Amino acid sequence: MDLEATLEALQKGEIDVPTAAERLRGFADLGHSRVDLDRAARNGAPEVVYGAGKTAGQITEIVKVLRANGHDALVTRIDSGVADVVARAFEDAVYHERARLLQVGPGERRKATTRIAVVCAGTSDLPVAEEAALTAAFYGNEVERVYDAGVAGLHRLLASLDVIGSCRVVIVVAGMEGALPSVVGGLVKAPVIAVPTSVGYGASFGGLAALLGMLNSCASGVSVVNIDNGFGAGFLAGRINRL
Repeated sequence: MDLEATLEALQKGEIDVPTAAERLRGFADLGHSRVDLDRAARNGAPEVVYGAGKTAGQITEIVKVLRANGHDALVTRIDSGVADVVARAFEDAVYHERARLLQVGPGERRKATTRIAVVCAGTSDLPVAEEAALTAAFYGNEVERVYDAGVAGLHRLLASLDVIGSCRVVIVVAGMEGALPSVVGGLVKAPVIAVPTSVGYGASFGGLAALLGMLNSCASGVSVVNIDNGFGAGFLAGRINRL
């Protein structure tokens, strides 16, 4: 929280007393949610809204509070019907249906000078890969996408190796047995963030097989996020890329 900026904004009439009180308290209590207004000051990025399980009305209220306090908003795991309702309340709302992401505002204006690669094993993994790519882009990172480059046809991966190797961070998204991050980790010097997806037949156990395979990677420099957690990978990659 920037105490002086809040008091100056109140003095100039840019914000009202209730808004100033919320900023000084550090959160806005909406009854159904306590919106963290101090998170950007604490860790460099405002609160992100997890949309699953929330109503359109709840999400709209949360985003309005974030916007009133000068923050762009990112809503994850929001279905198209709910997103359509929320988007009507904001002129600058953009919904990415494949990734189930709603962004309000352009995101980080200060662009990183290095890039992030998002490598996706198969077309079925695209929703998670796009969640990662769009999250990283929202936080001011240039993203290179290399899609449908799984281990069943390594020539597809090798054809894009120069692009992948030129990036500072690499996100690798894969389901099935989850082998792709180990392969990429053995070919590039950049840190690799592995994202297991729930794509696969019965013995994949909803992504557990891919998760365990990635956790047991023999390649150095590979870290793993949770199953289908494209947002977490995109956010972390952005942090690393902007260090």
